[in-house]
Amino acid sequence: MDASSAFQDTLPLSSDALLKRLDDWGLGYRLHSHVPLRTVEDAMAVEDQFVAPGEATLRVKNLYLRDRKKRNYLVTLEQSREIDLKALGAELGVGTLSFGSADRLLQNLGIRPGAVSPLAMINGVENGVTFFMDAAARDADVINMHPLVNDRTVVMARTDVMAFFERIECEVNWI
Repeated sequence: MDASSAFQDTLPLSSDALLKRLDDWGLGYRLHSHVPLRTVEDAMAVEDQFVAPGEATLRVKNLYLRDRKKRNYLVTLEQSREIDLKALGAELGVGTLSFGSADRLLQNLGIRPGAVSPLAMINGVENGVTFFMDAAARDADVINMHPLVNDRTVVMARTDVMAFFERIECEVNWI
């Protein structure tokens, strides 16, 4: 199965259900549908259509990682930031990191590869996933993220993103 909305009903929480929760909680977003985006390069090819003039937009890449003690992490970084897993592990203070498997991604964050997103912490908090976010988010007006599937993008105001984390009781660790 792929990570598009065609298969969202096979997820623990569908994209539609997530969007309904955002609506119910009064959190604003702009929803964009597009071809499935599997990589940062794919996203870069279409993301200009999501940008509003004058908005400081944070475009992100997301890494689902595990350490040697089998602890799980979701790391959200500005998409052009270079990644060295050894250096990142040291920066986070968690030691050696490796990418988590597709099975663990579904088990712990309720999503498939290609749809990794900070919004998946709605599932991750219940499964003990630790969340780290690039400090660049503090300067953004809006943040672009997948709503649990990779053929949709939501553009959310930073204040609404932070309210989302508060609502789901997700601690944001800044890096």
